[in-house]
Amino acid sequence: MPSTPNYLWELEDLLGQGATASVYKARNKKSGEEVAVKVFNNTSYLRPFEVQMREFEMLGKLNHINIVKLFAVEETGSPKQKVLVMEYCSSGSLLSVLEEPENAFGLSESEFLIVVQCVVAGMNHLRENGIVHRDIKPGNIMRLIGEDGRSIYKLTDFGAARQLQDDETFISLYGTEEYLHPDMYERAVLRKPQQKVYGVTVDLWSIGVTFYHAASGSLPFIPYGGPRNNKKIMHKITAEKPPGAIAGVQQKENGSIQWIYELPVTCRLSEGLRTQLEAILPNILEADQEKCWGFDQFFAETNNILERMVIHVFSLPQARMHTVYIHHYNSVAKLMDVVAKKTGVAPERQAYFYEGHLYPINPTLQAQHLSKTTEQHPFIVIGCENEGRMGVAYKDPAFDFPRFLPSIDVTADCSIAKNVVSAVYQTLRVTQSLLTCQEFILRGTYWLIENLKAECCRITEKKSAMMSYFHCIYSTENRNTRLYNAAYKESAIDIQDQGECQKKLQLIRNTLSSCSHSQDKESMLGFLLLEVTKDQDYIRMDTSTDRLKHCLQKMQLIFKEFKKRKHNPRLSYNEEQIHKLDKINLANLAKKVLTIFQEEIVQKYQAALSGHSSRMRTISEIQNHLRLVNGYLTTCVQDLRSYEESANHTVDRLAQRVQQTCVVQPNHSPGSSYNGPAQQELTARMLKLRDQMKSVSYELEKNNGIIERLNVS
Repeated sequence: MPSTPNYLWELEDLLGQGATASVYKARNKKSGEEVAVKVFNNTSYLRPFEVQMREFEMLGKLNHINIVKLFAVEETGSPKQKVLVMEYCSSGSLLSVLEEPENAFGLSESEFLIVVQCVVAGMNHLRENGIVHRDIKPGNIMRLIGEDGRSIYKLTDFGAARQLQDDETFISLYGTEEYLHPDMYERAVLRKPQQKVYGVTVDLWSIGVTFYHAASGSLPFIPYGGPRNNKKIMHKITAEKPPGAIAGVQQKENGSIQWIYELPVTCRLSEGLRTQLEAILPNILEADQEKCWGFDQFFAETNNILERMVIHVFSLPQARMHTVYIHHYNSVAKLMDVVAKKTGVAPERQAYFYEGHLYPINPTLQAQHLSKTTEQHPFIVIGCENEGRMGVAYKDPAFDFPRFLPSIDVTADCSIAKNVVSAVYQTLRVTQSLLTCQEFILRGTYWLIENLKAECCRITEKKSAMMSYFHCIYSTENRNTRLYNAAYKESAIDIQDQGECQKKLQLIRNTLSSCSHSQDKESMLGFLLLEVTKDQDYIRMDTSTDRLKHCLQKMQLIFKEFKKRKHNPRLSYNEEQIHKLDKINLANLAKKVLTIFQEEIVQKYQAALSGHSSRMRTISEIQNHLRLVNGYLTTCVQDLRSYEESANHTVDRLAQRVQQTCVVQPNHSPGSSYNGPAQQELTARMLKLRDQMKSVSYELEKNNGIIERLNVS
């Protein structure tokens, strides 16, 4: 068993192998702690001594959570071989993560952000120490699971690294060709002589390719036949990439290059994050080193993404989820502007639901004061009826299902089986997105209908109160008229034009009468609510996801057997027959998956969108009706309040006249004409009028109380 004074390992525990060294999982002889040992072979000693020592020196300078730690430098074997004892990352590399069928279309959004954060932090530490890595790729980014269950990614393999400041250059060649800057590729891979020198930004190109690979699951630059089989076209794609493009693919032999400016729709990142990333990639995937961003700008732009908070907003009119990346200190008005661009709902028309309740939105507040949202618990925005494309944007997974070749080729069959399993993972994700969309449609519609039902009740109550108010005002007006006529019995100079008053009151009565059918609308909403509740029950009982998962489990077991056979290509007759049956079984399971998806899931989803569109039109009509009725009631209350002020004015004038009459009469001398029975009768009548006016004032105050209580304005 190979060993050093303090560590030992088995040759079967190989973790990785390169041109100059092999990496094994080893153990500390005393503590049993697992470590990784990098054992250099004889080829490595053919390099200049300063190059051999460079990796030791580099790792000795570095100390960061996102860089693999160097524990010791020891020797083994005879002749003595240098051994680097390093931190062991038990979860493989980023490349091994991307090679899993589940991640064939890229990492999940949360995992991708962790990769970006770790790589940026690790590279920042390298630049602070004036080091250029020169071989950034997914295989040199190791993964460790932290105590909180989250991934930690660490840069490793500093065999090509060297000390280099921002303004310095180098001419030596290192790196992996798919991730190599086109200038270095031309000289190292195509073997073309050139006088170019290279700066630290060559690492940025490699980071750009790595980020694209992690986001999409595939390399950005792919000539026909593959990068390693068509090297001239590979260089042509990378060197001639137009500004703004982030990928280039050649579909046919000697065919034109298709330039790509956006991440693929199959990418698992949200539109909000894709937009941010698509603004960075063209500026680091830049062949002209003079035009490429520097590290300072790269760090600033990537940290600008990482520092943002994420707000999940489901647009009910669009039936689509939006993920908004916004700074904590941005105002809510900024969020509303972003939502307006994504949904077409103007900020002044936006209303938000959160956990079943209307959520008060204050545009002046900072976004950090909003309630925390998740993919399962987003804000649901409502507004005017959407006229654009509705629903989830997705690619039909059927295009990603490959077919098996009739002949037996265990290597090719294993590759095809992996692609089939990957396509099933993607189908499952699309299915979950479509079901989640339906759940949010029904959840948001339910909340909206309940809110409108409550609004119907409020408007019905307001209308009822308004009718009571109207009748009180009408009664008060008639009593005022009688009192006015009684007080001014012998004078018609100040008498109101009763015909005009009656005409205005009749107009108000007609307006109130037109504010009808709110109860009909409430009944209509009740019917819609029953529909939504029934659909929610159907969604809860849906078994399509479970059936797809069941198929996937069976397919994973077959794929596992294919991987075993790949390492032993010589099959016996019986093994060949079993292999053929496994291929048939895998193909039948793939057909079943597609049948479930296309004939059940998609059809139900399309029906749900159609039903949602119809419901939203009905709800929009009801909303417009309620808005119109509320406007009528507002006009009525303003008119009635105007009448109330007029009535108050009349009562005040009557009160002054009665007061003057009651005060003046006793001052006349006995025997005057004012002391007769007629005068006594007038005084008594005036006192009675005063008591009646108190009753009128009480009625007016009561009317005001009704309106203020209902807050009708």
